[in-house]
Order: sequence, then C-alpha cells, then structure tokens
Amino acid sequence: MYGAYEARVVADLRARTVPRHIGVIVDGNRRWAREMGFTVQDGHRYGGDKLTDLIEWSQELGVEVVTIWLLSTDNLTGRDPGEIEPLLEIIVDVAHQLSAPRHDWHVRVMGALDLLPERIADELTQAVASTEGRSGITVNIAVGYGGRQEIVDAVRSALREAAADGRSIEQIAESVALEDISAHLYTKGQPDPDLIIRTSGEQRLSGFLLWQTANAEFYFSDVYWPDFRRVDFLRAIREFAYRSRRFGR
Repeated sequence: MYGAYEARVVADLRARTVPRHIGVIVDGNRRWAREMGFTVQDGHRYGGDKLTDLIEWSQELGVEVVTIWLLSTDNLTGRDPGEIEPLLEIIVDVAHQLSAPRHDWHVRVMGALDLLPERIADELTQAVASTEGRSGITVNIAVGYGGRQEIVDAVRSALREAAADGRSIEQIAESVALEDISAHLYTKGQPDPDLIIRTSGEQRLSGFLLWQTANAEFYFSDVYWPDFRRVDFLRAIREFAYRSRRFGR
C-alpha cells in the first residue's frame, strides 16, 4: 500500500518545485533506543545507517544539497563522554559510508573540528577529501556545529580578509555587507536551504543554520529518526511543494 502511495506522490512532485537544499535535524535516536529496549549506541547506529537512505531519496527527486546535523557543540560539552565517544566513532563510520566509491556524492564536514579528538577530525577530513571532484549531490555533515559559532567564525573571517586588504576598522565597519558574511559561512557557494526537516516531534531549530534559514520552510515530524521512512520524507517534500513561498514579501 505504501509503495503505491509513494509512487503517486513522486509522480505528483514531478510537476512541482522541489527544494534545492534540504537541512535535516536527525533527532530522536536516544529516545527511540530507550523505547525499543536498545542501548543509546544502538539508537545512534540505527540512525546513522538511515542517512544513506536519506541521500538516495533526495537524489531521486533532484535535490542538490543535503545538510545533516549530527552533533552540536553543546552535545560535545554537555553530554556524558561515555556516550559521545561511541557516537563520534559512529559519525566516522557514517562519513566513510557516504563517501564510499559506489556513490558519486560530494561529502563535506562543517563545524568546529578543532573541538574533536585529533584522530576523529583526521578521519573525517580524509573521508571528505576522497570525494573531491565528484559531481553528484553535495552532502554536508554538521559535526561539532553551532549556528551562533558559525556566524562568529564568518564575521571573523570577513574581518581578517578586509584587514588583509589594508582597510582600517572604520572603513571595514562602513563597508561590511550581508554578502560579506554569507561568503564566509560554512555553506559558502551553496544555495541557502529551502526546507528544514526535524524529526522526533521537537519544534525548534536549536541554532541550526541560523543565518541561512531566513527564508526557509520548516517541517516537523513526530517520527523518531530511526523510524523515518521514505513515505515520511515524501510527505515533507510534498508539503513544501504546495506551500506558497513569499520570501518576506
């Protein structure tokens, strides 16, 4: 039954605009694991395995960029190290899965890699480097990511660039523009996200892509991430496709 329904939704979407860039907050792994009687690590592992499906679903519809938030800076500092260490290993496994040669996906990592253990950061960097030159969908993995920190980093980078040109602080203050900040975000060169999906029933962004989501649409699903199915994804895309986007006008 779901197969026939999914086919109808996909056929309907062919005549409509789909998002170029989707951001996904993959939430609910821990709660799902507890309700299922599994360990927290099992929940994260199941959630990680689901990410390949997400990229394949997105690619099928012609989405160009998918940004996945896997770990925040608050997670790194606020959670039990006994949970974070296995989670980081799972994230490395996810990066290797998504960067595997059988996929033509361009994988990037965004966030404060300097906050991660050196070995973890090195493995993530190596996985990303192996996908350079690929022409398929772009996959941003947000690890050690915080939206406020991204904006701070972008401002600092923009100021350094302007100072390197020999401009005074007064000249920089007078000339800095929105485009100067956008050009130094982690997602520079990419379209801003059109749609943000968050699973598990939580209805907030928690700082995800704060700058880039000024005109984004939001879709909140009650489903925990490990249970998120293709039909749930298609429902989110269909709702986006039927919304009237006014971009502040």
